[in-house]
Amino acid sequence: MCRLAAKEWKFAIDAHKKNFLVKKGEQFITEGDPVTGVYFVYSGKVKVHKKWGDRELIVRFAHNGAIVGHRGISTRNMVYPISATALENSSVCFVDIDFFMASLKVNPELMLNLMLFYADELQESEKRMRNLALMSVKGRLALALLHLRELFGMDTAGFIDIELSRQDLAAFTGAAYETVFRTLNEFTFDKLIAIAGKRIRITDNGKLVNLTLDNESAG
Repeated sequence: MCRLAAKEWKFAIDAHKKNFLVKKGEQFITEGDPVTGVYFVYSGKVKVHKKWGDRELIVRFAHNGAIVGHRGISTRNMVYPISATALENSSVCFVDIDFFMASLKVNPELMLNLMLFYADELQESEKRMRNLALMSVKGRLALALLHLRELFGMDTAGFIDIELSRQDLAAFTGAAYETVFRTLNEFTFDKLIAIAGKRIRITDNGKLVNLTLDNESAG
């Protein structure tokens, strides 16, 4: 928002935005609550999740300036369709909905980029639903690990730069905890990955990629 808004509008943003800290494990958006505004993640990592039957499904992760809460904007009854919870201590910026809508009206570049962002999200959501329906757990878990590495990069030891509980990894994969736990052990035994606590390092990129391609072909 700060990057794409007109220079003269940035003074208004500074006057309206509210920055605050979210502790690890703290939920700052609750699915079903009325929309009060949108959030931007300045630093830290946040999971965006929703109810999926009697389980939780992690829709995506947010960090490095990503917007959260925008999916609740609608011409109808505006409620948040997702929840958001900090995975680590995070710095978040809140902008109330009236000011955010006003910002879109007077900043065409911001409006255009948000529209393109929505289009990209829709494509990713459709692809995700297809994968949940057609890919095996092995394929989905391989895809999840590759996506996490692409999104967060690696630390100095080569581990994916995010610590996820097995429950969160299962929620992102869209599979039962027990199945993901068993599949991770298989990946470790086959030397596709290495695990140290909640940290995961990909050790055989080619085989993980092949798992995703084999499942796409089967679908």
